[in-house]
Amino acid sequence: MPNDITARETLWRRHPGDDWAAFDALPPAIRRRLQSHAYDAWAVNALMLWRAFRRKAASSARAERRLLRYLDECEALERDAFAAAHRQRCGLALAHVAAGASVLR
Repeated sequence: MPNDITARETLWRRHPGDDWAAFDALPPAIRRRLQSHAYDAWAVNALMLWRAFRRKAASSARAERRLLRYLDECEALERDAFAAAHRQRCGLALAHVAAGASVLR
């Protein structure tokens, strides 16, 4: 049984592949960001995106910055979806959301 109790499967599509090999193939800054992600950021997906961004930007540095911003956006969307589901289920906001606390990294 997976430990993930969020509705992530309804938000994103997880691509199959070797997560460890994908993680190792990513630039160091992206690996650090994935390690601090509030949720499992799915290294295979991140590697596919980094490669796509690198092709479009024709620059590894620009692709890296774009993926880091994208990961921040995805994390915020996941937190919002989890908080909304909790509010719907329990009728109350999550304590850290109600307090306006940021993600502890």
